[in-house]
Amino acid sequence: MATTPEKAELRNGRLAARDAMPVEVRLEKNLLLTAHGLGVIAVSAGTVVSGFLPIRSEVDLKPLMAAFSQEGAKLCLPAILDKETIVFREYRPDGELISMGFGTYGPAEHEPILQPEIMLVPLAAFDQSGNRIGYGGGYYDRAIHQMRQKGHNPRLIGIAFDCQEVASVPVEPHDIRLDAILTESGYRTFA
Repeated sequence: MATTPEKAELRNGRLAARDAMPVEVRLEKNLLLTAHGLGVIAVSAGTVVSGFLPIRSEVDLKPLMAAFSQEGAKLCLPAILDKETIVFREYRPDGELISMGFGTYGPAEHEPILQPEIMLVPLAAFDQSGNRIGYGGGYYDRAIHQMRQKGHNPRLIGIAFDCQEVASVPVEPHDIRLDAILTESGYRTFA
């Protein structure tokens, strides 16, 4: 999936801003984001929640996912099948993780594929309307589109730091909007 020059510029700028945060500041913001998430994202026993393991300077969702697991949620992580496709395999903290490329890891092939009801979505940039810029591969947009084609409509919650917000994201036909964004300053829903 091609990316526009404007999207590439916004992506690079917001990732550079995120990377520039000192580690101790990022950890503090991560704790705030986790606390906000625990206060507003309700899960019950059996709710399937997809998260992601951090790469580079991304938000670390492990504390939030651990809390969801204690509430009885089933967790899953993206698993890259090929250059076009991701699925969401069950994640258990003691389960085997394998390299998925791009510096990230996911559950091994023998873990069951789950259908997320809540998706915690990684991103490079977002705007006040819920539009997001991912990392340029289109994996999440394709996966969510396929879920919706099958009648599944997971709640999409972008995960980012405030410094990743931009005035406006250029929208293309294949882009899928977020339902909400969770940052260190709180949780916002989009109409």
